[in-house]
Formats: sequence, structure tokens, C-alpha cells
Amino acid sequence: MAKVFRPSTRESNILSKIESSKNFARRKSLDALRDCKEDLSNAISMKLVENKLVETTSKNAMEAELVKCLDKLSFAEDFDVEYQAAPFRNVVQNPNIISLYVTAFVIEQLINHKNTVDIFGSDEEIYNCINKQVSRYLPGNVA
Repeated sequence: MAKVFRPSTRESNILSKIESSKNFARRKSLDALRDCKEDLSNAISMKLVENKLVETTSKNAMEAELVKCLDKLSFAEDFDVEYQAAPFRNVVQNPNIISLYVTAFVIEQLINHKNTVDIFGSDEEIYNCINKQVSRYLPGNVA
């Protein structure tokens, strides 16, 4: 028969503290996102175009779409965020959830925008470009 694993109260407390610290860091980053979404969307759109990862006819339209994406993210339920980011969860070892969500938006939805000509580069290159900008504006690495 299989042995039943029952964590001790000490192990349960440690796991609980780890989980609550992750949730706290995530909430803190999402709160900070509300304050800087325009600047962040400008920086992300500029770097995506500069690095030739996204070809667009209008950088301003792409920036407006990214503002909508960040606004939606800041008020989204946890399930919706996880659902959107799920296909890209394995792009990097310890992903930032905001960077992952925006990467998923760029790859899955921005490509269908009327002003987007094409998206180049791998998922990892797009994630790294976005993550550099997110880490400049928001605190810590939020998984």
C-alpha cells in the first residue's frame, strides 16, 4: 500500500508563509502597475520596435493596445491571468507574471491588430525584451 503523506504543522506553516509571500509580492506589483501603466506601455512598445521584434505601422496604436492590456491585467482575476499566461509558462525558469501576461498578449492578440504588420523573434526573445522594461518600472520578480 502507498504511504500517506501528512505534512507536519511546521512544514505546513513554512509552505503557507511561502505562498502568502508570493501572493503579497504579486499584489504589490499589480498595485504598482496601476500607477505606471502608460510609461511602461510606452517603454515596452518602443523596445519591441527598436529591437525589431514587432513591425507596426503605428507605434502609438500599439502603445494604446498595451495600455489596455495592462489595465485589464491590473483588474483581472487570478484565473484569467493564469489562463492567458499558461501557454508561455515554460519560456523561462522563474517568470515574472506581468511580463508573461504581456508576452502572451503580444504573441496571441497583438499580432491580429490591424496596425501590426508582423512579429519576429522567439517567445523567449520577446519575453526578455518585455521583462527588461517591466523590471525597470516594477519591484521584484513576481512568479
